[in-house]
Amino acid sequence: MAYYFLVAQLPYLSAQAQKPPMTAEAFRAMCAEHLTARELAELDKLDPGYRFGEEKAGDQGSGFFAAWQKREADLEYAMAKLRAAKLKRDMPGEARAVPHEIENEARTAFAMENPLEAELYLDKGRWEFAEALAGLDYFGVNVLYAYRIKLLLLERRQAFQAGEGLTEYEALYEKILKMAPGRAAAGDMT
Repeated sequence: MAYYFLVAQLPYLSAQAQKPPMTAEAFRAMCAEHLTARELAELDKLDPGYRFGEEKAGDQGSGFFAAWQKREADLEYAMAKLRAAKLKRDMPGEARAVPHEIENEARTAFAMENPLEAELYLDKGRWEFAEALAGLDYFGVNVLYAYRIKLLLLERRQAFQAGEGLTEYEALYEKILKMAPGRAAAGDMT
């Protein structure tokens, strides 16, 4: 189904924007007037509070959602694998293959000293992937799904507080190091 009127009235989004032109909640309200119940449920799955794997058996959603879910799960796994290696721990569960480009993206972000820069780098990859998933049907529902993701990424960026984020990151890292076997010095980050 095409959503000419809805897509045409949406403000342009830029990855470099300091502030989103509307909230993700306001966008959802606009979509609620036009999308089918199934499409709206799919849109809601793209919320950061949604935990992947919560969908019922047989309700895997659209190709957009499946691709988005797989990429996020692969990225999460790749980052966890790097963290485990740094702490000299085994990865729990079964090892699985992750696409090469996702491994490279995770490795690049993991190597960054500044956690904010790493998050912004990962969000840039998410933005680009959302654009790719939107495809060339400029008035189709996938454009709306991608728009929602982009709004959420802009809201997330706006919520970053560099000083508070670094403090939280360091406290979390300290806690992890204290739990790591053979790590007597909490300041040992190598």
